[in-house]
Amino acid sequence: MPDPAGTAAPDTSLKNVKALGIVSLLTDASSEAIYPILPLFLSSVLGTPVAVIGIIESIAEATASLMKVFSGWLSDRVGRRRPLILLGYGLSNLMKPILAIAGSWPAVLALRFADRFGKGIRTAPRDALIADSAAPEVRGKAFGLHRALDTLGAAIGPLIAWATLSLVHGEAGFRTVFLISAIPGTAAIVVLALAVRERRPHAPATGTRPPLGFRHLGMPFGVFTAISAVFALGNSSDAMLILRAKDLGAATALVPLMYFIFNLVGSAIAAPAGNLSDRIGRRRVLTIGFALYGVVYAGFALASHTWAPWLLFAAYGVPYALTEGMARAFVVDLVGPECRATAIGSYTFVLGLAALPSSAVAGILWDTVGHSAPFTLSAVLMLVAAFALGLAGRFLKPLDACLAR
Repeated sequence: MPDPAGTAAPDTSLKNVKALGIVSLLTDASSEAIYPILPLFLSSVLGTPVAVIGIIESIAEATASLMKVFSGWLSDRVGRRRPLILLGYGLSNLMKPILAIAGSWPAVLALRFADRFGKGIRTAPRDALIADSAAPEVRGKAFGLHRALDTLGAAIGPLIAWATLSLVHGEAGFRTVFLISAIPGTAAIVVLALAVRERRPHAPATGTRPPLGFRHLGMPFGVFTAISAVFALGNSSDAMLILRAKDLGAATALVPLMYFIFNLVGSAIAAPAGNLSDRIGRRRVLTIGFALYGVVYAGFALASHTWAPWLLFAAYGVPYALTEGMARAFVVDLVGPECRATAIGSYTFVLGLAALPSSAVAGILWDTVGHSAPFTLSAVLMLVAAFALGLAGRFLKPLDACLAR
């Protein structure tokens, strides 16, 4: 009798990818109801300085990335994806509604830490399972489809926040949003438990399972990761974009709508971007995405009118869709199948190290130099990364297998 969590070969129907996409949609509806209002809750309700908000976001995202390298390696080592995915989603969705009783920024930091810890556990095994579940010729389509569903959920979340804040004002409105986030979060766990199946077309023999480290992943992986780290140094938390929108005069209740527009644009473009990467190559799509990121951040630096954040958040969805899923698909392209999760985890680990100073420096620049300074620095770093990736083609040839230790 076939094992429901068995090792069927990858296919082009993408049923498993669609199920994972629904899980991500529901989880992001929960997360993104909270995310665009959390900086406002910290600053207006808890009186937290912007520099501290930047540090909180840096710690949260760095925590996720530090966990990804270990969970990715563990997933490859034991040859299983699903248990780690379930554990990670479960932990994150348990933590978010507890924000409703947070009374200080250290409490928010602790809950964000636990939430991102869960994200770190699940992300690399989940992305490896997407790759395992898709035939190579539709890999970009698979990651694009997953990203489209994920980002659609991220568009629904801000609508939940906007509707709630429109009905329940002040501090109570924030705390009500945190409680409501439990509903889609719980639904995500149910779908994951019932619909997502293990697929391990390349389960290696014990002796070939990869060690924990970077050397065996090869030079192409190292070159792409180094370029991406430069980009990540400029890609500070979206909390800075939200604070910039408020700085330019946006009403608190309208900020979630801006975030909704960003995610709606990203969701619409993600699947076509994946298909495009299957046709013209992921490096070209990523190069365009990095460059457009730089242009959008330059726009945030130069903006001076209340209407500008609406346009910029809409534009922000384009490079997000071109890069978020495609970078992970490109990592999978560059390494052997037996170390996919390790590679994804290692890649995001390095990006997490870059994220640690990124948001903290952005917050400090905001407080000490000026409100446009963080975005100017970000734009420069992103354009440098785009230029480097455009020139690095001959160093980015895929490997058929992971290197021996």
